[in-house]
Amino acid sequence: MRAAEDGLSAASSDEVSGMQASGKVKPGKESGREPSLAEGKPGREEQRRLRPPGAKSVGWALVQAARLHRSRIGDRLAALDLFAGQEQVVQALAAAGTMTMGDLAATLRVRPPTASKTISRLAALGFVERRAEAGDGRIVRVRLTETGLARAAAIERLWDEVEAELLDGFDNKERRRLRKLLRKVARNLADVTGAAGHEAEAELDGEEEDEAGLIAPDAVIRPL
Repeated sequence: MRAAEDGLSAASSDEVSGMQASGKVKPGKESGREPSLAEGKPGREEQRRLRPPGAKSVGWALVQAARLHRSRIGDRLAALDLFAGQEQVVQALAAAGTMTMGDLAATLRVRPPTASKTISRLAALGFVERRAEAGDGRIVRVRLTETGLARAAAIERLWDEVEAELLDGFDNKERRRLRKLLRKVARNLADVTGAAGHEAEAELDGEEEDEAGLIAPDAVIRPL
């Protein structure tokens, strides 16, 4: 019986080989077995490389660029004892000289308690000082100290350096075009969300995620 089985096996093998040679059976089709990807050409789906979510989305690209920019700014600000977002308060005060808490909050488009908390932290660092308005103690004015003014100058240099990194390879025309397009994007979103000043509220302290956002392009001292 063993010899018979060997004979049938040999005959079957010879028959399959003959059919393959005549084109009646393709390699890998014997016994109903499907060819593996290694034996045949991979399909179109196998040839396509996986793409990240939103690969063709402008919003996706914008979010990724903003995150990288914020991270870079945050790393540089750490050397100045500042969180990302706090530098905007220093810049605003450097430009205005002195501001009431209400004016500062309105300029930065944040809630007054957020502005007050940030000013308290900057005051503890010796960067700002608060004084009651002459004749009306209910109004508090804020201004930079000498240390704060020095920080403002350092921040300006820092923003220029990061801006140069951000726009490396862009000519002046491309920079103006990009700035114009980003402002248009902000206006579009402001229209549908009802955000005043074409922006969301700014995150003034690194740990306050509920205040995350950007200052309006016309309110930023060193805009993109």
